[in-house]
Parts: sequence; C-alpha cells; structure tokens
Amino acid sequence: MTKRSVTAQYPDVQPDLAPRTRGVIGLFEENCTVCMLCARECPDWCIYIDSHKETVPPAAPGGRERSRNVLDRFAIDFALCMYCGICIEVCPFDALFWSPEFEYAETDIRELTHERDKLREWMWTVPEPPALDPAAEEPKEVAAARKAADKLAAQQAAEAEAQAAAAPDQEPPKTSEEEA
Repeated sequence: MTKRSVTAQYPDVQPDLAPRTRGVIGLFEENCTVCMLCARECPDWCIYIDSHKETVPPAAPGGRERSRNVLDRFAIDFALCMYCGICIEVCPFDALFWSPEFEYAETDIRELTHERDKLREWMWTVPEPPALDPAAEEPKEVAAARKAADKLAAQQAAEAEAQAAAAPDQEPPKTSEEEA
C-alpha cells in the first residue's frame, strides 16, 4: 500500500522479459535429422513431421550410396501444446529452442498450427546462451577435443624436428632476392 501502482503500457511499451523467457518453440531446420524423437515424446501429440528419403551419391569412388531423411513438413499446433519443453529436451541435435516471442495470438484456433517457416522466423529471436562460469570445469567434450588437438600438434612438431635433424647439411631453398 505504500508503493505507487504501476500500469503496464502494453502493447505500446514492450515488457522487459527475463533473458531465458519461454515463449514459443523455434526450429533450427539445418540441425533437424527427422529422427521423430520430439513427436514421439510429446505428451500432447501436437508436433507433425513429414519427410521422405533421398539417395545420396557415394562420397568416395567405389563407395556405396546412402539414404537420408529430408524434412518436408514440421508443424506445431500451439492450440494443443502445453509448453512442457519435453521436445526441446529430447532433441539430440539441438534443432528446437525456446524463443521469447509471445505475441502470436490468432482469431481462429485453426491458425495456431504454425509450419516450419514461422518456426524458423522465431529461431532468430532465441537469445545466446549465458556464458559459462569462469570457475566451472571445462566440458568433457571440449577437454577431449583440446587433448586430441594438443597431441596432434606435438606429433607434428616432433616430425618437423626429426626432419630438421635428419637433414642438417641441406641448404634451405634460396629466395628470389638471394639468387639476384
């Protein structure tokens, strides 16, 4: 009672949302492999996915042709969705994300089924993940990749030293300035 009441001037003034606000689900289509995990795990069955198989030529001569799934349709019916986020959690390829967009009201409930082009538009409003804590332990994947890169660099340095030690009497190649 001692504080003044504050009236939100929405929609004239956009509200300040928390950095990781859950609004709608955005789709990063390039990461989707049509594994269907999101649609199978959805408790409301509000995700619709259609795909077809394409044959990919062999990468190397003598190899065999491979087949891959191609996404034809990815739609979410937000009239059925309960925003639980299970689809985002089970996606092994990081194709689904929470977007802070919340202004997607429709006058007809049948228009709340949004196709992949609309889901893709929402993907660009997804904020960057928060920075890691500087005191946090390095992720195992990054540590393993760094270890492999360091091992490869040490191996290449040892090979270069071995080549330099094996041929000490050879002169280095002359440059065009030295020849003149």
